[in-house]
Amino acid sequence: MTIVHGVSIPDSKLCHTITEFIRDTETELLFKHSSRVYFFGAIAGQQRGLTFNPELLYAATMFHDIGLMPSHSSQDLRFEVDGANAARDFLESHHVDPSDVEKVWAGIALHTTPGVPEFMHPVIALTTAGVEMDVLGLTYDKYDDATREAVVSAFPRTPQFKEDIIQAFYDGIKHKPDTTFGNVKADVLADKDPRFHRGNFCAVIRSSHWHG
Repeated sequence: MTIVHGVSIPDSKLCHTITEFIRDTETELLFKHSSRVYFFGAIAGQQRGLTFNPELLYAATMFHDIGLMPSHSSQDLRFEVDGANAARDFLESHHVDPSDVEKVWAGIALHTTPGVPEFMHPVIALTTAGVEMDVLGLTYDKYDDATREAVVSAFPRTPQFKEDIIQAFYDGIKHKPDTTFGNVKADVLADKDPRFHRGNFCAVIRSSHWHG
């Protein structure tokens, strides 16, 4: 069992089933990424003094990218919503409380929407926190070297993880470009202010503290 900073994957039937399902459904890249997201998110919860159900956080983090997989990708929904719907169907089939299912759904649906999840339920906030750490390195300095190394040792990043994860995003959404419509306020600034420089998700990934 991997334990980092007192955090481990809950030893429950539900979590074992989630692990098996995601491992059988996702690529190794996404499975290990999602596992790191759980640990970084749970550790962020410790740092922030938040109380949360680790089973629900595990469900949200492990399912957050399943919408990138062809088997769970619709033709017209955002990949985040596809993932949230897949998690909801899975958890409902295991008789999880509906209010808890909705927390997981929201955590997945909002994990690429910065500036909102941090003010919501801890399961929602920490799903995004884990993603932002593993993909973007936004809170890299809030984890000491030993913590980062322990998580990555347990669930290794590929040598070129940044490019690999960008490619995985592209492969999962290229068939439905209209679902990628983003923050409309950036469009307003771009229209009115010639000095405005639009942020770029891929550029942030490549400039993060992480190597690879």
